Amino acid sequence: MEPTLKILAVGVVVLLLVGTYGAVMYNQWVKLRTRWQNAFGQIDVQLKRRHELIPNLVEVAKGYMAHEKDTLERVIAARSQAVAAGDQARANPGEPACMHSLKEADGSLVFALGRLFAVAEAYPDLKANQNMLSLQEELTTTENRLAFARQAYNDAVMVYNIKIQSFPDLILARPLGFKPAALYQIEAEEERQIPKVAFGN
Repeated sequence: MEPTLKILAVGVVVLLLVGTYGAVMYNQWVKLRTRWQNAFGQIDVQLKRRHELIPNLVEVAKGYMAHEKDTLERVIAARSQAVAAGDQARANPGEPACMHSLKEADGSLVFALGRLFAVAEAYPDLKANQNMLSLQEELTTTENRLAFARQAYNDAVMVYNIKIQSFPDLILARPLGFKPAALYQIEAEEERQIPKVAFGN
């Protein structure tokens, strides 16, 4: 075999190996990106469920808390803000600005709900209302599911980010459109508090 053919054969083999390795890396990135996007979808489902419960909660409370109109309006406004932020994040999951807006809106909603439940403590008839108790139980379940969904999302994002930012993957990941995704981190202390949804007797 001529030296030129040997060099050409080695070159072809090297190109095939590099191409195969590149395809394997690309498929791994797609799989990892799909996992964190799916995990975000689970957060979105729980946020929607929470957002659907809140109007019912406010309606039940409204009948008992006529003098707390400001508190109820804050909950509705925070819900509207959270729904808008959720829509934006759903359109661009993992984008740092969208995730930040979602976290801020979610924190405001949690704070407003906490305030609603604190004020509701002063209304014994409301605390005993079966609809209110049922909504509280559903909201508690939703908050727990939301916490698990956030954890799953952050775990999936961490694995994805490590993969695309590690050598040799980082050489091709960015040029091929794979950029780091933002974690769903709770920054403010009041956001770390899950709204208390059970009334004491």
